[in-house]
Amino acid sequence: MFTGIVEVIGTVFKLEKQDDTSSGGGGTSLIIADAGDILQDAHMGDSISINGTCLTITEFDESTFKVGVSPETLRRTNLGSLVERSHVNLERAVSASTRMGGHFVQGHVDTIATILSVTPDGNSLVFRLQPRDRSVLRYIVEKGYVTLDGASLTVTKVQDGEDGWWEVMLIAYTQEKVVTAAKKKGDEVNVEVDMVGKYVEKSVAGYFDGMGVSGGGILEKMVHRIIYERLKSDGR
Repeated sequence: MFTGIVEVIGTVFKLEKQDDTSSGGGGTSLIIADAGDILQDAHMGDSISINGTCLTITEFDESTFKVGVSPETLRRTNLGSLVERSHVNLERAVSASTRMGGHFVQGHVDTIATILSVTPDGNSLVFRLQPRDRSVLRYIVEKGYVTLDGASLTVTKVQDGEDGWWEVMLIAYTQEKVVTAAKKKGDEVNVEVDMVGKYVEKSVAGYFDGMGVSGGGILEKMVHRIIYERLKSDGR
């Protein structure tokens, strides 16, 4: 579990497609440098977020660490497009004393989004993003949370539909602390939606399934049920 508050920006030292060492696990591995500030209390097997992706430390020293990257992670995230000297957002997993400055982030990337535009607004930057998997738009709400490359950000505008998108605004301070600020139109970011929306959707779906209702939109069913109960109470 993470908070979405990026602790440090690391640098890709090495991306090895086939790492047959014990720490590489016989697959793809990443070595991240410039991470000394978050490795003082590190242990083998610790979880760490790289651009919003929860991965496991398999080797480390004072300033670098290695993680293995599974084929599923490479398909689902933008980690496969990293090259040497790429910068990445880093965050350690929460501890009992961590302040929850962002929101609950699992480090499980839902999809990738493409940056449609970057527009200055005063000293801030407005990013408009379109998800590869449009279905995640139902979890994106204005003033809600979304995680982009591991950074917890507030949604400022949403456009639903097949060509849907959403916007976030990066203030000047945040621009200095996350890699997203340096990205341009056409670049991709990892996206994790707020998991609370998923739990609410599943709970509501379970409620209606328990009443023998299936198919159609959940909210539509809810409205129909409310109307039915109201008419029933009025004797109609």
